[in-house]
Amino acid sequence: MLSSTPSLASRIINHYKMRDDVKVFNLTGMGCSASLISVDIVKNIFKTYSNKLALVATSESLSPNWYSGNNRSMILANCLFRSGGCAILLTNKRSLRKRAMFKLKCMVRTHHGAREESYNCCVQSEDEQGRVGFYLGKNLPKAATRAFVDNLKIITPKILPVTELLRFMLKLLIKKIKIRQNPSKGSTNLPSGTPLKAGINFKTGIEHFCIHTGGKAVIDGIKHSLDLTEYDIEPARMTLHRFGNTSASSLWYVLAYMEAKKRLKRGDRVFMISFGAGFKCNSCVWEVVRDLTVG
Repeated sequence: MLSSTPSLASRIINHYKMRDDVKVFNLTGMGCSASLISVDIVKNIFKTYSNKLALVATSESLSPNWYSGNNRSMILANCLFRSGGCAILLTNKRSLRKRAMFKLKCMVRTHHGAREESYNCCVQSEDEQGRVGFYLGKNLPKAATRAFVDNLKIITPKILPVTELLRFMLKLLIKKIKIRQNPSKGSTNLPSGTPLKAGINFKTGIEHFCIHTGGKAVIDGIKHSLDLTEYDIEPARMTLHRFGNTSASSLWYVLAYMEAKKRLKRGDRVFMISFGAGFKCNSCVWEVVRDLTVG
């Protein structure tokens, strides 16, 4: 949430006197989803250019966005967000393979900006007195759930073993048969046939869950939806407790907690989940390529 001239990316290039052939992408207004969107841009660039390095610098809101009005839906943002930032170095150089910590396995981006309800649930606007602030609507959890479900529909087959997918299909088939026999029990708040409702076990394909620290309700909601334990969500809870919601950089704070606690072992898979205004839900899976539990 910083729109400056020159851009923040240009200021970094000027400060460190980088080469004049550097490729620059400055993202603003992406909210909490900016990190994974940036990684996705780098992933696509690496498909065209070989033996390159990419630096992703991500932060929380840097411009003065304090809301001084009395609208409760806008005051919440003052309490929720804090300052923070991270820098991540990515490469597709094979010579640096042994020095890498993680390998990107897959990524899925979901955008519900065409839906008015999702678009308007989190937006920067003015109140009745003309004071600018971030409006967080009551339908935000519903919009987040819908985007999360649609995202899981795509990424689930990419990250789970065949045995778990077959179990999921069998359980879904049995559920549909029961609904046909008794239609009155078929009502649900979520779209039918989604991983959230089928009781799918994500731990069969994922060892660690890196959850966006959007707030206690966000963490608890994902815990309930994916049937996670307190151990699984401890990194997100502790990051929120210590640093608050640092927006786009929060995912890397959670990942750093896992590394500091020596949880990450070679071959483990880390599932990253982030939400953002728009409304967006982005997720990806990283594989730990070298043992990070020693040292």
